Amino acid sequence: MKLYYAPGACSLAPHIVAHEAGLDVQLEKVEFRSDGSKSAGGRDYREINPKGSVPALELDDGEVLTENAVILQYLASLAPRADLGPPADGVSRWRFLELLNFIATELHKGFSPLFKQPTPAAREAIVQALGQRFDLMDRQLADRSYLTGDRFTVADAYAYVILNWTRLHQIDLTPWPSLRAFMERVEARPAVQRARREEGLDAPAP
Repeated sequence: MKLYYAPGACSLAPHIVAHEAGLDVQLEKVEFRSDGSKSAGGRDYREINPKGSVPALELDDGEVLTENAVILQYLASLAPRADLGPPADGVSRWRFLELLNFIATELHKGFSPLFKQPTPAAREAIVQALGQRFDLMDRQLADRSYLTGDRFTVADAYAYVILNWTRLHQIDLTPWPSLRAFMERVEARPAVQRARREEGLDAPAP
């Protein structure tokens, strides 16, 4: 398998999960340029993923998966003993998928406008909206180590990567102590440290 990634982008989440699961995944960096996106191998990235975004996971048979929530669950399914994915059945499975979709649609997409250089007033509104999401997550983490309990899952990897963008956008997590402790806890995991090193991300998480 080959994971197409950009350093520090949301593709860091499946990179982390691949290491957590002990999977052999080849990495190929994607460069986003004004004249078009190129993979490290020199290919037009839109030939690989017409959506033009990372991550993309190229399977051994040539199939390409996109969308973070899907790729994360696929990787987890390849290593069931690592117990990184949703429960097999019951309402807890649907709660897990509910959480994963919240991270994708509310948290991940909530950060997206900040990458478009908003006006100060618009930035304030965006950060305030994100703060409401942080409130929910901080409460969920108040009595547990990870988002679903004591077990690290793909949801934690995804949340960690998106929340790490608070550093880039200078958003202080001090008002959310449980969230800040979660970030430090995830940061300490060997798989996370390894993935960060491989992507050249040396700065600590918030």
